[in-house]
Amino acid sequence: MELYEALYTTRAMRRTAPDPVPEETVKIMLDAAVRAPSGGNSQNWRFLTVTDPEVRAELGVVYRAAFKILGETIYEGARERAEAENDQQALAVMKSSQWLADNFEQVPLWIMAFHRNDPSGSSIYPAIWNMMLAGRGQGIGTCMTTILGFLKPAETFEVLGVPASKGWQMAASVSAGFPTGRWGLAKRAPVENVVYAERWGEPVAWAMPSPFWDEPAGYGK
Repeated sequence: MELYEALYTTRAMRRTAPDPVPEETVKIMLDAAVRAPSGGNSQNWRFLTVTDPEVRAELGVVYRAAFKILGETIYEGARERAEAENDQQALAVMKSSQWLADNFEQVPLWIMAFHRNDPSGSSIYPAIWNMMLAGRGQGIGTCMTTILGFLKPAETFEVLGVPASKGWQMAASVSAGFPTGRWGLAKRAPVENVVYAERWGEPVAWAMPSPFWDEPAGYGK
């Protein structure tokens, strides 16, 4: 797959078929992950793959509890605002997020990412993105979510047997499977709308009237 096609079409694909992800694909995804840069080249990361139905079932209960908390706190009122403003994109994201929570056990592969000795907590994210891009190259849809580590870390560590006393922290859970939706270019505001030059608030002197890579007609169907 051409580099820019992968960069421009790797988006959150929450809905997946239950078919197992081939072991060779899992190996490629994780090998790509550990090729990413990390702060000071410390490589203070661990990845845990979850495919066992019983473990997925246990985690599904924890994930739905975390998702419920999210809906009652951070996302409280978000649906009402989206409906009032007829924000179809936001409503679609909420619907697919709910699907992921309701069908946690159906997703054939979850990859949990952990780090330690990283005060910023950010060094592992290039590795996670490498992994997701590699999945895209293999036809695997992924979605990164952080609510287990953010809202239910103790319960998640207990299910997975993670030694919390060793300083490990959970950065993300990545769902992975063959997507039931279509690949495509994510809709975004023009890049010049969110980029400043030299000082905050100063506009750049250029514009991108269309994406650098744009999908051809019928792409992803």
